[in-house]
Amino acid sequence: MKTGKPLSIELAPGILSSIFDGIQRPLKDIAEISEKIYIPKNINVSPINRSMVWEFNPTNIMSGASVTGGDMYGIIYENNLVQHKLMIPPNGHGRVTYIAPPGNYSVDEVILEVEFNNEVCKYSMVQLWPVRTPRSVRTTLSARHPLLTGQRVLDVLFPLVQGGTTAILGGFGCGKTIISQSISKYSNSDIIIYVGCGERGNEMSELLQEFPKLSVEVNGITESIMKRTVLIANVSNMPVAAREASIYTGITICEYFRDMGYNVSMMADSTSRWAEALREISGRLGDIPADSGYPAYLGTKIASFYERAGKVVCLGNPQREGSISIFGVVSPPSGDFSDPVTRATLSVTQVFWALDKNLAQRKHFPAVNWINSYSKYVKSFDSFCDTHFYGVTELRTKMVKILQEETELSEIVQLVGTTSLSELDKVVLEISKILKDDFLQQNNYSAYDRYCPFYKTFGMLKNIITLYDLAKKTIQITKKNNKEVIWETIQNIMSEMSYRLSIMKFMDPIKDGEDNISATFNKLNKDMHRAFDIFEGC
Repeated sequence: MKTGKPLSIELAPGILSSIFDGIQRPLKDIAEISEKIYIPKNINVSPINRSMVWEFNPTNIMSGASVTGGDMYGIIYENNLVQHKLMIPPNGHGRVTYIAPPGNYSVDEVILEVEFNNEVCKYSMVQLWPVRTPRSVRTTLSARHPLLTGQRVLDVLFPLVQGGTTAILGGFGCGKTIISQSISKYSNSDIIIYVGCGERGNEMSELLQEFPKLSVEVNGITESIMKRTVLIANVSNMPVAAREASIYTGITICEYFRDMGYNVSMMADSTSRWAEALREISGRLGDIPADSGYPAYLGTKIASFYERAGKVVCLGNPQREGSISIFGVVSPPSGDFSDPVTRATLSVTQVFWALDKNLAQRKHFPAVNWINSYSKYVKSFDSFCDTHFYGVTELRTKMVKILQEETELSEIVQLVGTTSLSELDKVVLEISKILKDDFLQQNNYSAYDRYCPFYKTFGMLKNIITLYDLAKKTIQITKKNNKEVIWETIQNIMSEMSYRLSIMKFMDPIKDGEDNISATFNKLNKDMHRAFDIFEGC
């Protein structure tokens, strides 16, 4: 009885900048050949361009050397952003009998021969790997290096690490796709794999139009961001079996680049649609349904997917470290967080971003609820900040306290107004307003604020909290001396400083530069201290 081979994909130079469907069919090539908007029947196009040649540069591995899985034997300069490292497949080993000299080769040409037990295995640039089988690693490491997103609310309150797992939850229209696209564009990841699984076609169309226009500067050279990106588009009107496979296709490509020593981020938008495809397939197979019709093994499937994230020491020589970070977008029906997919996801992910529909309706982006969200990577992130941005922990603690107090005070204000509040409570309300409007909120369509490097984030927060500390200290000291200064007086005197605080976000990291922005923020901090000196005699 014949058994079918497991679904496998081709891994080779040329995979970057490509657009595939869930089973690695090259959508752009198919569209050019067929001149149709849908994939026609009986069309067979190779996922990797066979006619393209690559400049092969062998490493110092010589004939007669022993090699094992993961050993690097050549480098191909795929583009200015990525060096494609050719590796022995994880299950390969033996003694080298032939390695091709430097030169130009197509992906199908034999460039390495390895002998083991009198059997010769020939390797080309193409690796074939089953998508449901994780690639082996030497050992797993603790993820500690921060993954910076460029979104202030995420980088400060709910930080990530390279090799971590994140769940992005929210109802329809809350901005889940916009957040995942922003991270794809601006995070400090080496490689981006974006999987559009079951989403609407117009969202993927927007993504395909925007990404080629974006660029990143490396060593003074501006390159298209697509040179570090692979897009997997399996939208809602495409086959359900390919949609179920798309998540595995994406994570397998992630593991391939991780094994080269890169930090890879995968956007799974959305895992809810993937789970629905799993439910539909299991129903056709006759599996006994569990909660909401999902198969009983839903939790196991979700856990096994997220377990393929992490920071690792890769197989082979030279020794190298790589990581996979997974961002799973979850779209619970009607925003119901008790949905089976949501529960299963939150049980395995370490970061939870709860998107708030009320914030989204007020055009507050990112619409991340700072009360319900959390991150379990805060300590790892703080250990990094203690070296490079000392004081972030204290600033975050004060900001969270201010936002929590403002939530409690807002209920009182709705009942009796602000006149009954103490002067310290008025400070909390005003500073929280600055935090929400000028710090936590960003304009994703502006050049100056769509991406905020961490030095700018740190400087903005430091100045806002400095105003809070100085105002609070002044009111407490003057009250003790029976000469209490009211918040309105401070506000009048500090009107210029308040304006300078509100325009901090308008400084452009590209045009103004880090040195200029840092100097401007430091001057503002010193000017605020001088402005409060007039209250010392009170």
